[in-house]
Amino acid sequence: MTTSSVSNTESQTYWANKLNKCLYQAEQQAKFMNLQAEVDCLLRQLQDMKVQKSSETNS
Repeated sequence: MTTSSVSNTESQTYWANKLNKCLYQAEQQAKFMNLQAEVDCLLRQLQDMKVQKSSETNS
């Protein structure tokens, strides 16, 4: 194996690792965004329940 083919193989490995990392990060970011949306929805529901309870107490 020549120096250029070792260098080429190392370069391919480097870019394959970088691509895998990017794909993994994108997947993790999508999961995080879904969880964040779910938390926002649950928080809104909790706030609505507090408002409803407060209005029932004042009635």
